[in-house]
Amino acid sequence: MRAVIQRVTRASVTIDRTLKSEIGTGFLVLLGVEDADTDEDLVWLSGKIARLRVFSDENDLMNLSLDDVHGDVLLVSQFTLFASTKKGNRPSYIRAARPEKAIPMYEAFIKQLQSEIQGKVVTGEFGADMKVDLLNDGPVTIIIDTKNKE
Repeated sequence: MRAVIQRVTRASVTIDRTLKSEIGTGFLVLLGVEDADTDEDLVWLSGKIARLRVFSDENDLMNLSLDDVHGDVLLVSQFTLFASTKKGNRPSYIRAARPEKAIPMYEAFIKQLQSEIQGKVVTGEFGADMKVDLLNDGPVTIIIDTKNKE
């Protein structure tokens, strides 16, 4: 699994000009699932996101987690995180999991992450053409790949 985590003051997803989900302070998480991903990856990554300390404390140090700031998560599936651009100019998505694997993993990730944080977890819609709007706070953007745990 690969996640791009952006610390935001607000984020939303619109589908067909209709607001689907929105949050205030928290994380916009773009999540990619690959064929090699397991339940162990899912648990490890959700725990890492839940405990990530990138919110400023009273001394303006990045020392607080989502729960510390009463933050929420907007989780958006994004198979393009596994794009390969090694050959040519048209990306290949061969490492991205097919929907029959990716959808159950994405849904399980939602449940796992919700069990790890006090705030809410809202989502986009798997496979939809989504318009994602955000105000990146900092900016703070972190990329985590479960295949690079060490």
